[in-house]
Amino acid sequence: MSYVLRGTGALDYAPCRYGASRLVFRGPSRRTDRPYVVALGGTETYGRFVERPWPVLVEAATGLRMLNLGFVNAGLDVHLNDPEVMRIVAGAQACVVQVTGAQNLSNRFYAVHPRRNDRFLRATPALRALYPEVDFTEVHFTRHLVATLSARDPGRFAEVLDDLRTTWVARMRALLDAAARPRVVLWLAPHAGSGAGALGQEPLFVTEAMIAAVAPSAEATLRVTASPGARAMGTAGMVFAPADGPAAAETPGVAVHGEIAQALVPVLAGMLAPAG
Repeated sequence: MSYVLRGTGALDYAPCRYGASRLVFRGPSRRTDRPYVVALGGTETYGRFVERPWPVLVEAATGLRMLNLGFVNAGLDVHLNDPEVMRIVAGAQACVVQVTGAQNLSNRFYAVHPRRNDRFLRATPALRALYPEVDFTEVHFTRHLVATLSARDPGRFAEVLDDLRTTWVARMRALLDAAARPRVVLWLAPHAGSGAGALGQEPLFVTEAMIAAVAPSAEATLRVTASPGARAMGTAGMVFAPADGPAAAETPGVAVHGEIAQALVPVLAGMLAPAG
């Protein structure tokens, strides 16, 4: 079986909050008055449908207290715009920042929801002028928006895409510069996910050049490519209700989380090893 039924079939993520933050993270809640390492990122860091996501596996292997601040469908804005989260990030022993897509952040052409970054809020005058024929009242999610714009006119969409990429680099630098040292950029190499299709692979719109541009703001950049064997495992060992099967199939599975942790363990252990 590819899923385990628990009650309704859903996994208990032990949701928790930190301080005054309005964000709900995966638990169990961890104390921040003791040394900890922060894991920032999106769905892949949160570990949707996975009982032991990579932050848990890294903690088990290293003894480091891992605080999972992954957020489902997060862009860079969800963490940057939360003062409590940024306080926690600044107070960590180290920070691992998973690369998230460039579509889920506010930019010159459109605004996203401050917490649900995959939600499209409104088009700016610049986007309305660029695409006067598009009815934006019918658009509710960023992926739908960029797919619509790209299909309507790839030439005009290139202008939007350029701004998305420029904005992503600036925000990623801001996040890394505010984080505690040492900082690790975790790039889960382009992979299939959430209906990317003609738009490309996840993390959406992120390029080698963008990673290179933010690399100087981190002590290490780690690219992890899931092995064919891990990808072939699919949803084996994942926990989800039958209706969530399609979503689970597009989310990194148990074996992929294991490979992420295996790659991170020596990096973090080397950075945080006692001097002597």
